[in-house]
Amino acid sequence: YSLYTRTWLGYLFYRQQLRRARNRYPKGHSRTQARLFNGVKVLPIPVLSDNYSYLIIDTQARLAVAVDPSDPQAVQASIEKEGVNLVAILCTHKHWDHSGGNRDLSRRHQDCRVYGSPQDGIPYLTHPLCHQDVVSVGRLQIRALATPGHTQGHLVYLLDGEPYKGPSCLFSGDLLFLSGCGRTFEGTAETMLSSLDTVLGLGDDTLLWPGHEYAEENLGFAGVVEPENLARERKMQWVQRQRMERKSTCPSTLGEERSYNPFLRTHCLVLQEALGPGPGPTGDDDYSRAQLLEKLRQLKDLHKSK
Repeated sequence: YSLYTRTWLGYLFYRQQLRRARNRYPKGHSRTQARLFNGVKVLPIPVLSDNYSYLIIDTQARLAVAVDPSDPQAVQASIEKEGVNLVAILCTHKHWDHSGGNRDLSRRHQDCRVYGSPQDGIPYLTHPLCHQDVVSVGRLQIRALATPGHTQGHLVYLLDGEPYKGPSCLFSGDLLFLSGCGRTFEGTAETMLSSLDTVLGLGDDTLLWPGHEYAEENLGFAGVVEPENLARERKMQWVQRQRMERKSTCPSTLGEERSYNPFLRTHCLVLQEALGPGPGPTGDDDYSRAQLLEKLRQLKDLHKSK
């Protein structure tokens, strides 16, 4: 991990991943569909072998924000197809599969600003962000939320739905996936639990746009730890139909995720009884939830659904 994040060996590995994915998936690993909300467009861009980048577009002003543009070639092609001007890059964290396109795109679009956490060593960062900072682009109001754990400076980005009278959108990077969450590389279970609780405080109708296409594998694991969850079973059937046609599974909603994502359900008695020791002698519920989250992460890392 240190070699990947702290040396140029990581960048060389990323470039190798990029070449292989472009050869294997010349049109992207999944078929995606844009969502349009009263003049605001969210366009998922399939990149690498299972990543998603995003364009968030103010269709009236023809202004675009890119989220985690790991393949600058794919993102630039979408920019040109949409006929928009890229003015900002929002980077959730430093890993090359999320930040690898920052250099090329910021050089090509000279007015483009690169946003992210100053704690994370994001390449070509120009505008550092802190928790609750807001980035404004046209009608777009996007709030940064600090969610450490996967990396020390991981941020997620919340597009406020109020200005365009639509659903808010959460671009979650490697914090939260459909029925899953990211590995805790630079933090503790307590840190990750606090970050997940940050997004649990958002509305049920918030759309979740994750950084990876992990849905089928994640739901398979969720079925192991909570086999009688009917919401998970229904979602799995839908996801399997989507993936048979190589269709993307995003977005889901946070309301859906609360019903089947085990990493958001550490407060649920059924999981506590199945996996956890229950509240400790100190009665510290947060600590016992953190223990359960750590246990879930260990089991997930061992799980192979295929």
